[in-house]
Amino acid sequence: MGTKRIDRYSCPDMTDTKTQNLRLRRPKLRLKEAEDRGVMLRLLKRMFAENGHLFVRQYSIAIACLVLVAATTAFLAWVMRDVIDQIFVLGNRAAIVTLPIVVFLTFVVRGLATYGQGVILARIGNNIVARYQRRLFEKLTELSVDFFTDNRSAQLAARINQNVSGIRETLNLTITSLARDLLSLIFLVGVMLYQDPLLSGIALLAAPPIAFMIASLARKLRVATREVIEVNSRVLGSMQEAAQGITVLKAFTMEEPLKQRLETLVTTAEQRSNRIASITERTTPVTEIVAGLAIAGVIAYSGYRAIVYGYSPGAMFAFITALLLAYDPARRLARLQVQLERAMVNASMIYEILDIEPRQADAPHARPLKIEAGEIAFRNVTFGYHTGEPVLKDISFVAPAARTTALIGASGGGKSTIISLIQRFYDVGSGEITVDGTDIRMVTKKSLRGQIAYVPQAPYLFDGTIRDNIRLGRPDASDADIESAAREAQAEEFILRQPLGYDTPLGENGVTLSGGQRQRLSIARALVRNAPILLLDEATSALDTRSETLVQEALENAMKNRTTIVVAHRLSTIVNADQILVVDGGEIVEGGTHDELVDKPKGLYARFYALQTRRHGDEVLSLA
Repeated sequence: MGTKRIDRYSCPDMTDTKTQNLRLRRPKLRLKEAEDRGVMLRLLKRMFAENGHLFVRQYSIAIACLVLVAATTAFLAWVMRDVIDQIFVLGNRAAIVTLPIVVFLTFVVRGLATYGQGVILARIGNNIVARYQRRLFEKLTELSVDFFTDNRSAQLAARINQNVSGIRETLNLTITSLARDLLSLIFLVGVMLYQDPLLSGIALLAAPPIAFMIASLARKLRVATREVIEVNSRVLGSMQEAAQGITVLKAFTMEEPLKQRLETLVTTAEQRSNRIASITERTTPVTEIVAGLAIAGVIAYSGYRAIVYGYSPGAMFAFITALLLAYDPARRLARLQVQLERAMVNASMIYEILDIEPRQADAPHARPLKIEAGEIAFRNVTFGYHTGEPVLKDISFVAPAARTTALIGASGGGKSTIISLIQRFYDVGSGEITVDGTDIRMVTKKSLRGQIAYVPQAPYLFDGTIRDNIRLGRPDASDADIESAAREAQAEEFILRQPLGYDTPLGENGVTLSGGQRQRLSIARALVRNAPILLLDEATSALDTRSETLVQEALENAMKNRTTIVVAHRLSTIVNADQILVVDGGEIVEGGTHDELVDKPKGLYARFYALQTRRHGDEVLSLA
């Protein structure tokens, strides 16, 4: 009776499975590495194709400076042979004057060349960052609304801010590494080979293990860099959101839960950054150890030959000088792939945004919209934000030209969606929307939206003065036009009470103004546009009773001779509309004038009106 011995030889299935998995994984890893290298090369080629031709002269001067840096570095190693032999061995008095002057002039040339390339590359880099910031802003303004629905704006801004310098770093690293470090290394190795080929071979033994280690680390760094960028963007996004919603944060005493959430994000970001630091700096000890062994071996062997065989000390000193000077460019080149991986991950994430195709792109032969009357028609329109979840269901209606059409109904019924579709923020799933009989998908978005004045439910004000914000409605508007629009919107009263009147700078989204004041500025911006189509999405929702009455009068004047579509919950604001449509569950269930709809006691409009009238009466009684 004995115990059966089990080891790896008695378990062939387990061993075979592991070996088979390893064999299957190796080709996949090699294929992935080849694909990654191909992506990097294509990305690098694209960056140079987009930017290189713009800076040919500047890059040529910078490269010439870098070549001078490399050449003077190698020359310093070369001249050490004569310094030792002529001055310290032979005692040449003339060399005491000439050689120090030569060394001094070499350092002068090297310093000026370093300064020149540094300034030129910095200017090129700053210009590249500015150009990509412009391109990114232009791209963001081209992208459809659904992109911003899917991507949180705060995180998007943080991500762009982190990544935009990746292209500059990639180009500058490539130029400096090739023109300075690689040339310096080549020149210095040339000096070493000329002085002593055998010792050069000993010194160069350090290169293969370092190169192998760098390639291994670069793969890990690529994944870690993308992770830390994503986490940092969430950290910055959370901070920006907290700043924007500070009043809500304090009102609901949300400080502690938000601190805990941010603490989790910050800790994760710190851990990811520490991992990157660990991977990046892992090259340093290995490089130092391997290079130290090579240099120590060279010094020991060259010293032995000088003592035993009487080799020239000048030649040995020149060789060791070249070897020591070659260490810095060799070390920078060793870290180049790691640095490029980080920079190119940033650059690739910028191109991911630049390469997005807008979903609501203009049709190939889209033409400018020319409005003759301004009639808007929905014909069998079905639309949903998500597949299989329609918000509008086969709706059809006509908003007559130069008339007011009001949309009412419960929240979530699809009223604001209709406003968004008219502006082509989204494309319909089926059916068509026309303006004067022209499908809006067949005209340019710019010309369509240029014919529309829009007042959103939640007013948004931009950085700048009150005058600047109103002028955004029509950039060529005069000061008189702006002030007239403000008066029509009943906004001039509070504007003139501001410290600088119309030239008062606004805080972030007009934080120093009340909701009603922000809404009136939004209305003034729409009025100054003087467009034939006016869209009002709960335009008076943020106003008190007095302001609502004043603004309603202004809007009634603005609606004259314009095709107006009004979304409203307060029925008192739309009783004079030429047409009222009741939207319920994505369908138009009733339509007519106020008087016609009120006379339908079982209709939705009549119930809404009765409910609001009763509530208003109760409020009056309670005030009395």
